[in-house]
Amino acid sequence: MTLDQLRVFLTVAKHLHFTNAAEELCLTQPAVSTAIHILESDYGVKLFHRMGRRIEITSAGKMLQVEAQKILAQVTLAERGLRELNNLQQGELNLGSSLTIGNYWLPEKISKFKQKYPGISVNCTLANADNICGGTATGLYDLGVVAGEIKLNLQKNIASEIIGRDRLQIVVGQSHSWFDQPEIMVDDLVNTSWVMREAGSGSQQTFEQALQNWGINPQTLDVALLFNSSEMVKAVVERGVEATALSELMIGKELRLDTLRSIKVFNSSKFEEMIITRPILKLKHIQRFQTRIVQAFEEILCQDFDA
Repeated sequence: MTLDQLRVFLTVAKHLHFTNAAEELCLTQPAVSTAIHILESDYGVKLFHRMGRRIEITSAGKMLQVEAQKILAQVTLAERGLRELNNLQQGELNLGSSLTIGNYWLPEKISKFKQKYPGISVNCTLANADNICGGTATGLYDLGVVAGEIKLNLQKNIASEIIGRDRLQIVVGQSHSWFDQPEIMVDDLVNTSWVMREAGSGSQQTFEQALQNWGINPQTLDVALLFNSSEMVKAVVERGVEATALSELMIGKELRLDTLRSIKVFNSSKFEEMIITRPILKLKHIQRFQTRIVQAFEEILCQDFDA
């Protein structure tokens, strides 16, 4: 079994069409058919059902598809590792980051890395924390960076390390009754409407956990709007009469301009300020080979953090 055969097989499995696969591979259709036929003959299995002009992948084909993807992914990493031996002068880094961290915390780290290693290409995908954790667990990203916690079902595949901390602040706009009342009691949180992030958001998970720690069921809050973008949440709260919880990373300008105001929340019995903090986590797959590029970026991620 050769790598070229596996690449041909995966392309056919993707298109479920020999001609389309041949076009992508810049091969003739007979060459693609022959490669598949040789694989089937060598191992005595059928990888595809031929039904006229249509084909369907068999159970044996599905098994090979999973394993072939793993094999070629490892080959790609090995090739990258060899190319990177030349003093980190070329190569690529694939990152995944949760939205707030990717927009406000990570760019400075990437900029430092590019200044030190200008020949390395950095690709960064932004999504909510759940998606980044899932992508890191399946090997989609070399490294993931999120704020919050990792779901239990993913922890067996992911190694995490705290590389920073973020604080969530409860904020309101000028039209809200709390704007000129910068201190409230924790029980007051149920007496306003809220704009929230979606359930997969790290910010939302952290806020809901804080509410539960304070003895408030998140389901009792009056949630007027849900968005999958913290920028949208911020814009709506600036102009509306709802409250929200946002990372302090993204509200500095608005606090200076006084279009948003941060509200301190105090415990009713002890009169202690209730503070919401969450760790910024570096994630990587436990078994995935770590290239020199990944190791170099990890060093920059961990700079200036006092655990």
